[in-house]
Amino acid sequence: MAAPIPLRSDYDAGALRGLARQSKDAKQTRRLLALAAIYDGGSRADAARLGGVTLQIVRDWVLRFNARGPDGLLDRKAPGPTPRLTPEQRRVLAALVESGPIPAVHGVVRWRLVDLVQWVFEEFRISLSPQTMSRELRAMGYRRLSARPRHHAQDPEAIPAFKKNFPALLAAIRARLRAGTALELWWQDEARIGQKNSITRRWARRGTRPAAPKDQRTRSAYLFGAICPREGKAAAVVMPRCNTAAMNLHLIEISNAVAPGAHAVVLLDQAGWHTTRGLSIPGNITLLPLPPRCPELNPVETVWQFLRGNWLSNRVFSSYQDILDHCCYAWNTLVDQPWRIFSIGLRDWAHRF
Repeated sequence: MAAPIPLRSDYDAGALRGLARQSKDAKQTRRLLALAAIYDGGSRADAARLGGVTLQIVRDWVLRFNARGPDGLLDRKAPGPTPRLTPEQRRVLAALVESGPIPAVHGVVRWRLVDLVQWVFEEFRISLSPQTMSRELRAMGYRRLSARPRHHAQDPEAIPAFKKNFPALLAAIRARLRAGTALELWWQDEARIGQKNSITRRWARRGTRPAAPKDQRTRSAYLFGAICPREGKAAAVVMPRCNTAAMNLHLIEISNAVAPGAHAVVLLDQAGWHTTRGLSIPGNITLLPLPPRCPELNPVETVWQFLRGNWLSNRVFSSYQDILDHCCYAWNTLVDQPWRIFSIGLRDWAHRF
């Protein structure tokens, strides 16, 4: 029989037992105690009985311990299969996904998995399945998300410039008010709610095409809504059309919701009925226009998505009164959930001042 492999000489039984007491890994503790028995003069068979394993496994422990010390007795995570794409190839793929396809060159307006599979084969001569491509993209941090609409004529510098100048705009409004007046930030917008409404995504069995009611009639109303995210407040009116008279009524509703002694800064887009001289602006409100063609700055746009996705879509409104009733129900339900207004409306760039 071959002589047993000696243990490394820079440890002894006491040191291994001390490490076993400190270890939080049960398997490493058992292996350290088994090797400590060998340091005490015990046989490899004694170590195997103490560890509850065979002699061959004890031999493997000795080799691992001699090579890497106590860390060698920890179980390492299996490395898994070798990635199909190298880090450099992943960087090139990420740049392609970020930039998006060029329709005249790639023949598509959005990347599908099959398109990326074909591109990888043409570029690197590597064959991947769509499922493997999906795993690669997810490992790189990508998910299939809905794109946010952006106006084609939007100034790319308008949003960063507005956010940068926002503290100065608030400071100028504060300077015109009596010292100590509290400011409330409100956001205002309108949404058209009508019989020809939207259809939402829904859970359904894979491979099926779920159906939802869809009305083609055109009766509609306009929901004027405003939220104060920091306070969890909201104010709205439902009107038959968008005009100055309707906006005046909404400003009165917002004014009534402002805390006594406070002043509201209402941020809104530059629609004609928001900027006309015919507006009667209450004394406790200051209107602050947002940059043109920048709806991303207004969290009320997200409120409309939430209302439609939860209470106003997939419906057939029987009459104009039915539209009004559902608009009121949806808005009042939101008002009863101030935490929703917090989570939807708070913006760090606006509310940290």
